[in-house]
Amino acid sequence: MAKILVVDDSETVRHRLVLDLQAAGHEVIEAEDGVKGLQTLNSNQDTNIVISDINMPEMDGITMCSKINENERFKDIHLFVLTTEFDSDLKTKGKKAGVKLWITKPVKMAKLTAVIQKVLER
Repeated sequence: MAKILVVDDSETVRHRLVLDLQAAGHEVIEAEDGVKGLQTLNSNQDTNIVISDINMPEMDGITMCSKINENERFKDIHLFVLTTEFDSDLKTKGKKAGVKLWITKPVKMAKLTAVIQKVLER
């Protein structure tokens, strides 16, 4: 299974994702904004997937993804966005920042775990 970093400023969303992803057999770590997400990633370099919200204090998800994408140490990490945003300009910025998958909230966990499995099989 995967080691997944969940980054979201909503404690409720993080808690739900952590529980559901752990139930699916994944190791899950978490952070409440992009700054803490980068810090957590730096101390957990064996992370396979980052699932991030967009709108967060301190540092938004697209900026965080861009910084991850620019760092050679993290070239193998898959970047996902889980957000209420569906604006095409934001999606384009996300794609430029290295985001591979844009998922809108609310998400069905069966769909998310299936996508994670497909990504891991590649």
